[in-house]
Amino acid sequence: MAVGPVRRIIIAGTLLALLIVTSTLQFSGGLELHITPVKGGAPLLVLPLKAGEPFTIHYYHSVENAPIWEVHSLDPSGRIFIEEERYLKFGAGMGKMPGVGRMVRRGPYEAIEEMHMPTGDFVLRIGSPGVDHTVIWRGTRTNLSILAPHVAVQFSATPVSWLHRGWRRVFPHRATPSIGNETNNS
Repeated sequence: MAVGPVRRIIIAGTLLALLIVTSTLQFSGGLELHITPVKGGAPLLVLPLKAGEPFTIHYYHSVENAPIWEVHSLDPSGRIFIEEERYLKFGAGMGKMPGVGRMVRRGPYEAIEEMHMPTGDFVLRIGSPGVDHTVIWRGTRTNLSILAPHVAVQFSATPVSWLHRGWRRVFPHRATPSIGNETNNS
């Protein structure tokens, strides 16, 4: 039985469309960082990131009530690294780790920069309001201490496809802050 020319065009077009969709699933669309309660539930925060792009965790040390900034980044596979720690004073649990980064002063702050130390996925127990565990990303600030005080959350990242990233640009995850807005900021 012979296949007509119209049918060949339909089959070829369908195969071409499948090839295009399949190939776009393979192109990297970057990464997504998910901050999710350890005991389950919807993510508190979903951040689209590029490899090497920073996000910061800012909080107030529970003993000294001094501000601390921890700058993190992701590698292309989604592994999390701590890049820098900055704090007002040398205090409880803070300080230089031999062989990691270099210590500098920035005004009243001390900083350990150029750390690039792998942490991988990690768990953070969110502090009370006042500790103000806040994630800073692309100019947004999301105060996790207001969203989920005393909850253990996991920071984990995964690579996403180009198609997924395109979808998220049109339909952002409900836990992704709008750029230029402060979310649950104290």
